[in-house]
Amino acid sequence: MKESTFSIESVSKEFNRRVIFEDISFSLSRGESLAVTGRNGSGKSTLAKILCGLLTPTKGKISLCMNEKEIPAEDIHRHIGLVSPYITMYDEFSGIENLLVFAHIRNLGSAADGEPERLLRQFGINERRNDEVRTYSSGMKQRLKYAAAMLHRPEILILDEPTANLDEEGAATVRKLMRTQTGVGILIIATNDAKDLKFAEHNIDLNKVKAVALKSGGVLP
Repeated sequence: MKESTFSIESVSKEFNRRVIFEDISFSLSRGESLAVTGRNGSGKSTLAKILCGLLTPTKGKISLCMNEKEIPAEDIHRHIGLVSPYITMYDEFSGIENLLVFAHIRNLGSAADGEPERLLRQFGINERRNDEVRTYSSGMKQRLKYAAAMLHRPEILILDEPTANLDEEGAATVRKLMRTQTGVGILIIATNDAKDLKFAEHNIDLNKVKAVALKSGGVLP
């Protein structure tokens, strides 16, 4: 099993000279989990995008070490799975076609054999696999996002509002996934949902914390 350490050091973000957050630092190893909380507009989604490489921080560094080898910054995203409300799927494609496209984009090759079908079953949408995504409900699209995020079995799973748009059955499936992820990799969730927060060992409240230093196995103040 891969040993991984995902760290951010003194990360800050500004938009139009407005400070969203500043000097956030943490380090998480395999088996650890972190929740990012805060009221709307505090920067939860912005931080998630930075961690995934979708946004560049105003300052600070993001690093990933695997088996004591540092991964190049441009390759970190290959080890991350992201689920978020702002991700969109290809509406004109079917569910299975979406997953095959993402498998191709990630250059998974034979590593993805059987995975799209298995994931569609896991997230309860296999019976609609051949239907265009434009016909899916918001909850079904959310389930498909999870299937896409897990195609490459990411070491780091980042979930922005993890149970948004899901019914109780879907939420239960996602929480089972979160529990599993903490056993095999690193889990980061951005949420204020008390039920989801139970799956996070550590917490950063963007409304309260200006500078956070989180050591592996440590506890945030």
